Amino acid sequence: MKPRVTGLDVARLAGVSKSAVSRVFTRGVVSEDVRTRVLEAAKQLKYRPSNTARSLTTSQSKMIGLAITQLDNQFYPDVVQRLSDRFATEGYRLLLFVTHGDTDLDPVLDELLGYGLDAVILASSSLTAEIATECMSASVPVLMFNSVDPGGVVPGISCDDKAGAEIVADHLLGLGHTRFGIVTGLRQSSSSVQRTRAFRNRILAAGFDAPLERSGAYTFDGAFEAVSSMLAESEPPDALFCINDHMAFAALQAIQESGRTPGVDISVVGFDNVGISNWPAFSLTTLEQPLQEMVEATVGALLDAISGRKVKLNSSSFQGRLVVRGSTRQV
Repeated sequence: MKPRVTGLDVARLAGVSKSAVSRVFTRGVVSEDVRTRVLEAAKQLKYRPSNTARSLTTSQSKMIGLAITQLDNQFYPDVVQRLSDRFATEGYRLLLFVTHGDTDLDPVLDELLGYGLDAVILASSSLTAEIATECMSASVPVLMFNSVDPGGVVPGISCDDKAGAEIVADHLLGLGHTRFGIVTGLRQSSSSVQRTRAFRNRILAAGFDAPLERSGAYTFDGAFEAVSSMLAESEPPDALFCINDHMAFAALQAIQESGRTPGVDISVVGFDNVGISNWPAFSLTTLEQPLQEMVEATVGALLDAISGRKVKLNSSSFQGRLVVRGSTRQV
């Protein structure tokens, strides 16, 4: 095996000092002539600078941590892709942590803070604001994504959950539905709490009974069981709001297996507008999150914080829009 090419090898071939090579790859100040010679030498030798060594020089790892619960919810692969692509244009790489719903704080903290990350994005529904507070105490910029801190301490980027759920409720009321159900997520999830509360209050304000509520715990199987139990009621809902698309797909299957037809016997609305929502097999009516706007806001806020600018990260919410398809009653 050939010995690893070092910065010193590049310096010798380029006829410059080792520190000049370091400055080229850490975006330091060098002349254009030196930069050109170093890059040509590096290309000739197939030299790749060490990210670890570079982080020691610049005090930056050029890595952003992203913690999510799971990847089977189609919303999150899209989040990962968009954040990864956007940060890459700024010279950063995304390091993914899949928590699988683990609420034990210490192991997650050890991982997040043990990599010397430049910033952390928390998109896991199982992680509370407590872990974000610990990151802030360690001087690591942190944002909650698709979630907000009820205490208002930790900044977050999210869709306007209240307005979105009200749009869903108004749509179902406008279709003439009278019996409603909600498939919720987790109790510690701010998005689940806000969407559920806003939908319920809108239905009550319209003069109807409070919707039936069942937790799907953000899982397909959990949502399938929740919807099946509601359909077994003596007066089952004729309209369902699932607080994310992942659980709405389970609702569609449960309805079909009960011998009913989604969009005819019972309307179903999700929240997210993931890519497969438009597939003919689902044709899901859903509240679309403005994902690219949320990603841009996240990247911009964290880059400002990493750069050391005197900025205060704030929570921001973005307006979604209803996308109507075949899973709701046609008028």
